[in-house]
Amino acid sequence: MNTTTEWHKSSYSANGGNCVEVREHGAGSDVRDTQNRAAGHLTFVSGEWVALLRGVRSESC
Repeated sequence: MNTTTEWHKSSYSANGGNCVEVREHGAGSDVRDTQNRAAGHLTFVSGEWVALLRGVRSESC
């Protein structure tokens, strides 16, 4: 797996909150639970990641 960037949290995440971390790479993005990093991560190919973000953004408006 190509992991070209570091893990990061959303700027909307409060310190100590329930958060996820994301890292982007050439094939898509990986997502993990900030509170349970040892559990591993989910990998989304680019098209899946874009669709997820569009869905989340449209639901939050």
